[in-house]
Amino acid sequence: MQPVKYLKNDELMASDKNILAHSDSETQITLGLLNAVHENSSVTQRSVAKELGIALGLANNYLKRCVNKGLIKVKQAPANRYAYYLTPMGFAEKSQLTARYLTMSFDFFRHARTHCTDVFVACDLAGSHRLGLAGASDLAEIAMICAHSSNVEIIGILDEKMAGTEFAGLRVFKTIEDIDPIDALVLTDLAAPQKTFDRLRTLYPDTRIVAPKLLNISQNGNRGPHD
Repeated sequence: MQPVKYLKNDELMASDKNILAHSDSETQITLGLLNAVHENSSVTQRSVAKELGIALGLANNYLKRCVNKGLIKVKQAPANRYAYYLTPMGFAEKSQLTARYLTMSFDFFRHARTHCTDVFVACDLAGSHRLGLAGASDLAEIAMICAHSSNVEIIGILDEKMAGTEFAGLRVFKTIEDIDPIDALVLTDLAAPQKTFDRLRTLYPDTRIVAPKLLNISQNGNRGPHD
């Protein structure tokens, strides 16, 4: 297999460097909290934390912040419970955050589609056509969409936490050896891309790992036994 070269990050735009923040940003958490209160005034901090997929302490912190900002009003309810209501300011903030989040989501999709296409073009030129994805995420779904119009085939997804399941119609595997023979592994993890990249390169040759530009991966991190 010909080596798959990394896409350069030195010309990465400032907006690209922060594009991944949309997945756990203050905007998304605050918007999720306001939506939860709007839909059900009897929500609890625990139910909000579970719905948003965040720690209970973080949910409590954001709830207090929204109350202090005048976005949410708290009233005492029977059985030592509390009821939460959006204030007029809260409704206005929810509308603004919705518009902002949709804009960020569109920007993310646009950047991700461009950078995934760039990766697949580079892989095609290098003679790498059978690819695996490292990380079951929104980026992985976009990559699969881009693959349909590229000269590459996505064989499976590598994700230890979801191994044994399916994601967007593809099987998820624990190790690269479990996937059918592939030419390269495309990094699509959004939760901790640099950490995942550093871990993978200790297990597999660098020539088998490709990172889309928007992940802003540093290639000068921990080195593995394949150096």
